[in-house]
Amino acid sequence: MTYLLLILAGVFAGAINAVAGGGSFLTFPSLLFAGVPAVMANASSTVAMVPGSVASAFAYRSDIQELNEKNIKSWFVVSLCGGAAGAALLLFTSDKTFRLVAPWLLLFATLLFAFGTQVSLALRGRLHSSHGAMLLMLFPICVYGGYFGGGMGIMFLAAMRLYGLNNIHGMNGIKTVLGSSLNAIAAGIFIASHQVSWRPTLIMMAAGIAGGYLGPIGARQVPPKIIRALVIAIGAVMTAYFFHIAPK
Repeated sequence: MTYLLLILAGVFAGAINAVAGGGSFLTFPSLLFAGVPAVMANASSTVAMVPGSVASAFAYRSDIQELNEKNIKSWFVVSLCGGAAGAALLLFTSDKTFRLVAPWLLLFATLLFAFGTQVSLALRGRLHSSHGAMLLMLFPICVYGGYFGGGMGIMFLAAMRLYGLNNIHGMNGIKTVLGSSLNAIAAGIFIASHQVSWRPTLIMMAAGIAGGYLGPIGARQVPPKIIRALVIAIGAVMTAYFFHIAPK
């Protein structure tokens, strides 16, 4: 049953990350249920989802090319630096501290996922983002992504809306590239620091590759509102659960 849970979490998390973000709402709790300590579960979740994110980026390659965005390379560099900083920060966090922080991170990610689009649209009418401002927005998002990552996708999409992009499939593609790059550098740090529980991670990784590649295909078939509602519901349930089990 544990292996089945990890497989299902990996498939659906890979697909959800490709379409809307929020896959960590599934992977992180599943690893905890499998008996992995909190900090190691968060690190293992990151490692498990890297190949799936790369598969999603490959599936989105034509959508990214259609945008013809010339600044992606600099965004990529920022994602690497921010991901490394966030991963290093996690390594200095004790397991007990992370269990205390995790419910608040999940709550923040859930609220951001639920209302991030409205906030970004409201700000877009008042703010006019330049390339420099885009880099300033991306770095803290990438630090957060390297540390935890829940809701990171909607942060990327919000930043790109402020920047002026509006092709949702191309934006999802860029979001996936940035997320996979920062997760890759964070994963390397976690692996070097021996913070990965390999057996459940490899099971989830294999499932995540399938979900990550099929996600963009399904994104064109399933109404985005249904996917968003599902992610928000999962986030709300997981947030309530982790507040319930948090150390007192």
